[in-house]
Amino acid sequence: MPNTNLQERLLELPLFQGMSKNDLAQVASSTKFVHITVVKGKTIVDEGDTCSSLLFLVKGTAKAIAHADDNGYSITETFQAPEILQPERIFGLTQRYTRSFKAATDCTLISLSKMETLSLADKYEIFRLNILNIICTKSQRLTRYPWRTRPKDIRHKIARFIETRCLRPAGEKTVRIKMERLAAEIGESRLNVSRELNEMAARGAISLRRGEIHVSALEKLTN
Repeated sequence: MPNTNLQERLLELPLFQGMSKNDLAQVASSTKFVHITVVKGKTIVDEGDTCSSLLFLVKGTAKAIAHADDNGYSITETFQAPEILQPERIFGLTQRYTRSFKAATDCTLISLSKMETLSLADKYEIFRLNILNIICTKSQRLTRYPWRTRPKDIRHKIARFIETRCLRPAGEKTVRIKMERLAAEIGESRLNVSRELNEMAARGAISLRRGEIHVSALEKLTN
């Protein structure tokens, strides 16, 4: 990829936003980026894979799939480029992906090794601040979850169940779960959960298939 095109790609990514044109030109010419193409339907990374580099989705649409520890249910999220795939997993206690990422369309990615990441963080303050802001924001959001008001009705309980298990509290989600399991998870009867889901489907907030709930926009689920 020519340096000019690479600079344009980098400008779209949150880690490089705010950097000067001169700095971006230097980064593009001196940093070892690995360019990856993944065709539609293929896996980008598997849940449990070691996160030894930053993966930037620069073109295309990807699905992130997470499973419960007992594989009793799963949640799939949709991500559009530009996106960084779990940047918080490159450092810390558990340096493994907690999601499987698959290409929903043909995807183009850029990989940046951990050593290159540390080198850029050392050389460029704005890059260092950007990565710290991303990781700290994720941490701060997680610490607020236990302190939020407990949802009082089934619709909000379902929304909270999905939201707390997603990387983003918005966008398209698909939950594959049996009705009995969802009812047990939110502490409601199966009948009441079934009734609420059907009402939500009638309003167009979700669509239902056997063992599957599709949400087109999670942020609008409780509207």
